[in-house]
Amino acid sequence: MTTDRIHVAGSDIAFPFEPGETVLDAAERAGFSMPYSCRKGVCSSCKGGLVAGDVITGRASRLSGRHEDVLYCIARPQGTVEIAPKWIVSSKAPDRRRFTTHVHRIERPAKDVTILHLRLPIGRRMPFRAGQYARVFLDEGSSRNYSLANPPHDNDMAVLHVRRVPGGRFSDRLIGTIETGGTLDIELPYGLFSLSEDDGVPAVMLATGTGFSPLCAMIEDLIRRRSGRPVHLFWGGRTLDDLYALDRVRRWAQRHAWFRFTPVLSRPHPEWSDAAAHVQQAAIARYPDLRGHEVYACGNPDMVEDARALMTASAGLAEDNFYADPFVPAGDPVPPP
Repeated sequence: MTTDRIHVAGSDIAFPFEPGETVLDAAERAGFSMPYSCRKGVCSSCKGGLVAGDVITGRASRLSGRHEDVLYCIARPQGTVEIAPKWIVSSKAPDRRRFTTHVHRIERPAKDVTILHLRLPIGRRMPFRAGQYARVFLDEGSSRNYSLANPPHDNDMAVLHVRRVPGGRFSDRLIGTIETGGTLDIELPYGLFSLSEDDGVPAVMLATGTGFSPLCAMIEDLIRRRSGRPVHLFWGGRTLDDLYALDRVRRWAQRHAWFRFTPVLSRPHPEWSDAAAHVQQAAIARYPDLRGHEVYACGNPDMVEDARALMTASAGLAEDNFYADPFVPAGDPVPPP
């Protein structure tokens, strides 16, 4: 281990790092939590400042001295550095485990969506929070991130909603050939996207496409816990096929008075009688004043950023009450130099 350290500006926090280790990985190993989502240098959730020192990001990009918007999930210190993250808090090192799971069931509710039900080895369970995700490993060593759609009570399994990306190594090629009884290696849990613990705060949820999956876990968790927390889900897509669990969500709304649901299509068909707009626009029309609310957004990164700007600027939503998990294009972490 190097004797160099990562220092956090304006605090007495400092921790070591291994050669080639990223700032984010070193922080977690040292018992600190920082914002992140994709861990692939795409979504920008982890970005913060570099105050002093050198880091390498990407394949050969070296940053020295003061810089803004450094992606800590791919930034590898080259000696002692000082950073300025959006926030950092002490926490225990994450408990993650890797399993070889068995494909228990395969559903194809829409042409481009596959739902995988993966069973952990017999007798094994893995605690997680609703909203977190799993890494799925491919044969060549790369990985893909997928939110866990099952609630934490069902922690002997992992349910993944996979949208087909034409030519995708996992979502197209592997999913097209996988069969019940096959195996997949996964590691979990990852992510900080989860419901706050204040069940009295109304939650507005925004999803596009398979961005529904972590919100599905959150809602089912509330149902299992008989929470009664006011929740309004706006689930958007281009066409009706994008809302691949429409009947299921409508049943939730029929059975639970605290849960409301608005399906949204940006390209509605002639018989469509629900909202016709982008999902964030439908939500802001229904909730022009979001003071005292929390918003949870998941799916298309453009939707997430537009919703954040719209709701904090025009609806009075506190910035700290906007929680998001943008679904970024699949890809592999940039290897260390």
